[in-house]
Amino acid sequence: MTNAVIVDAVRLASGRGRPGGALSGTHPVELLAHVLRAIIDRNGLDPVLVDDVIGGCVSQAGEQAVNISRTALLSAGFPESVPATTVDRQCGSSQQAAHFAAQGVIAGAYDIVIACGVESMSRVPLGSATLGQDVSGPGIAGRYPEGLVNQGISAELIAAKWKFDRESLDVFSAESHRRAAAAAASGFFNGEVVPITVRDRDGNLVAHTVDETVRATTTTEGLAGLKPSFHTEQYAQRFPEVQWHITPGNSSPLTDGASAVLIMSEHAASKLGVTPRARFRSFAIAGDDPLFMLTAPVPATKKILTRSGLGIDDIDAYEVNEAFAPIPLMWAHEFGADPAKLNPRGGAIALGHALGSSGTRLLTTLVGHLESTSGRYGLQVMCEGGGMANATIIERL
Repeated sequence: MTNAVIVDAVRLASGRGRPGGALSGTHPVELLAHVLRAIIDRNGLDPVLVDDVIGGCVSQAGEQAVNISRTALLSAGFPESVPATTVDRQCGSSQQAAHFAAQGVIAGAYDIVIACGVESMSRVPLGSATLGQDVSGPGIAGRYPEGLVNQGISAELIAAKWKFDRESLDVFSAESHRRAAAAAASGFFNGEVVPITVRDRDGNLVAHTVDETVRATTTTEGLAGLKPSFHTEQYAQRFPEVQWHITPGNSSPLTDGASAVLIMSEHAASKLGVTPRARFRSFAIAGDDPLFMLTAPVPATKKILTRSGLGIDDIDAYEVNEAFAPIPLMWAHEFGADPAKLNPRGGAIALGHALGSSGTRLLTTLVGHLESTSGRYGLQVMCEGGGMANATIIERL
């Protein structure tokens, strides 16, 4: 069987996903184009050799519409002969892009492919793709007559079901910022972050290299003062078990970002004389209750551990996306996972969650962490809108 290997992985430092954020003045096409150019340049690769570019993007509307992956590669100067496609598996879009890319290599359809992702939540706000329309249809209304809910309510339902109190969520969130700040201070992110030139608030051109969403001074006591984000009388009546613990502090922030991973067959890497950093060991995808929506990382992880023949203790690091604090806490509880291995460089609560970019962003950080610690196996799993999750196991080479 042909193995799919990761040759390199890069990302932009996060920008706050609101007007005035560090990346908010840059068109999302250019965010993605920048990481595509960077990964080619860092590896001295002739882009004409790229068989495909597969990108993730959630809000495929406005500036992110009409196959942004193809638009970005043309902006990046790739030959017109290089194709691209853009996929949407909600928050796991670029993780799914990496799955498709690696699976294409394993199947023999590709020799060299780039998986990537982008989201500019400042310029294309969350929900832009729906334009206020009903995207469910009568069949969904008939199947779920009480109605499905937004992800914030789903996070509240998970916190209530697993009995996570407000303090435990805030403690976890403060630790995410502490770990991310420590990683940044140690220079860990220097190998994965590619500088991008942006204009600051004074109109000066500056290099953006530091994650804008990380707050090194975050404390549990400070987070305790924040008010719940999703409480309404309607939901309070419908879900009396909910205690209303989800705040901006224990949720991932709106974020702008882009990331990319260069994937090859082992033969192609050898032929080009490049040294792979990791290989894909196993893949899984799972669905779960769309009301709870964010619980699918559990069945996805069970599936991938069975497929890989590995146990949870065989894994050296777990990247479980921190869309909201209850998600990784729920996951860790279900598997008895070592908390020291869980998001060891901080997670999305600190580093941001630029939706379409997050899958390849987590993969980028996971590869770097395994290298820095001489770990062998890494597991990445992400909850996704609609009650789904992707899971990936990689092996450091």
